[in-house]
Amino acid sequence: MIDFHDVMHRIKKILFAQTNKTKILDRDIANALGLKPQYFAVIKKRKKIPYEHLAFFCKEHKVSLNWLLMQQKPQYLT
Repeated sequence: MIDFHDVMHRIKKILFAQTNKTKILDRDIANALGLKPQYFAVIKKRKKIPYEHLAFFCKEHKVSLNWLLMQQKPQYLT
């Protein structure tokens, strides 16, 4: 089963590598996924994975969706 917190942790890793921030907050993840921070708080509480937004995030950042969801190699797309 895909764990919400594991997926969000991998998104944090991507954002941390691409930004100069010392700490990635929930609102940073929400903005990267194109979600409102209030809605992100709701789906975080319900542990609902926003698959469509993840797909767009992967396309924009050239990250493998399989890696993001299930940690399957390779991480980045060529």
